[in-house]
Amino acid sequence: MAESTPSGLDKEAIRAAARNLQDGPVTAGYQGDRQAVIKMLNDALATELVCVLRYQRHYYTVTGRDNGPIKAEFLEHATQEQEHADWLAERIIQLNGLPDFNPATLLARSHAEYDASDDVQAMIKANLIAERVAIESYRQMIEQIGASDPTTRHLLIKIMAVEEEHADDMRDLLG
Repeated sequence: MAESTPSGLDKEAIRAAARNLQDGPVTAGYQGDRQAVIKMLNDALATELVCVLRYQRHYYTVTGRDNGPIKAEFLEHATQEQEHADWLAERIIQLNGLPDFNPATLLARSHAEYDASDDVQAMIKANLIAERVAIESYRQMIEQIGASDPTTRHLLIKIMAVEEEHADDMRDLLG
């Protein structure tokens, strides 16, 4: 007879299933469609990378002595978007997938668009639109994942919260 813990968990079955080392952190109890989640995360990765590039371009090309705070905001957001990309790539690896950094397909896979504006207000508007796209994309991903993959869901919620802060920052700069 299987040994149960006071909480009713089958300790022996859990231990036996854990001996399958090939899947790393993905246990037999994983409920998600791993391939669909990996594709979703790779598209989010492409989006974050395009956002890094857009913010960096805006950071380097914004001019004017009064635009120092805007320039600093663009750099901060570029850094945070890169952090999101790193988190997504790490999660893809945890799910036994391969992160797709192929520059030839980034724009096609990205939810957000790249922007090459020269006008500061146009840059801010493009970034606000991109942040709103990211927020809605993450909201839909979170909804699709539901309770099937709590770790990925938690990660997407964490990223979406930062994207909401970014959108708020860009809206404040529109003034």
